[in-house]
Amino acid sequence: MEIQNVPKHIAIIMDGNRRWARTKGLPAKMGHREGAKTVREIATFCNEIQIEYLTLFAFSTENWKREKEEVDEIMRLLREFLDECIEKLDKEKFRIAFIGERSILDQDIKEKMRLIEEKTKKNEGLCLVLAINYGGRDEVIRAIRRIQEEKIEDLTEEIFDQYLDTKDIPDPDFVIRTSGEERISNFLIWQIAYSELIFIEKLWPDFDKQDLLDSILAFNMRNRRFGGK
Repeated sequence: MEIQNVPKHIAIIMDGNRRWARTKGLPAKMGHREGAKTVREIATFCNEIQIEYLTLFAFSTENWKREKEEVDEIMRLLREFLDECIEKLDKEKFRIAFIGERSILDQDIKEKMRLIEEKTKKNEGLCLVLAINYGGRDEVIRAIRRIQEEKIEDLTEEIFDQYLDTKDIPDPDFVIRTSGEERISNFLIWQIAYSELIFIEKLWPDFDKQDLLDSILAFNMRNRRFGGK
């Protein structure tokens, strides 16, 4: 499929899994499971239409505060997703990267993440970036600590960029948030300074290809001035 003016980088706050489940009288874990299916469908579609980067807010630093059963289910789904990625490394052309603080994740998850990044780093298709145990403020603080440790002088925005989790990733052209909420919730707070914001009423499990295409069209109709006239 050919799309006019395909953006280089789309970021998505995947909101509404739990509400989707509640509306159907299902436990929260079923919403997360349906949301995981949507991740696969949207990532595959982005690759088909030649978007270069797709960043998904999968699990925030604040999400640890949720009920243990729900967190355990999210980690179980994450393991399933990582195992699926490993099984398909020779078939998929995705490049997969992870951002966020990994230190408190279980060792098997960290090892799977490392393996996937290593094995896919030379792939030329979509770069799928998963934000796991990620928080924008946390990322900035970690970057500042590394800068202090290295005693960097004459700090510039360009130098600061190189200490972020996203150092090799261009800033998003636009950010989509599903579920009708209109806030960025500590997501990529440095990187989206000039990104367009698109808010969609649909809950994440119901988000589909047409919604993505509509978002791209809406983005292409905007006049991006970057602080100018």
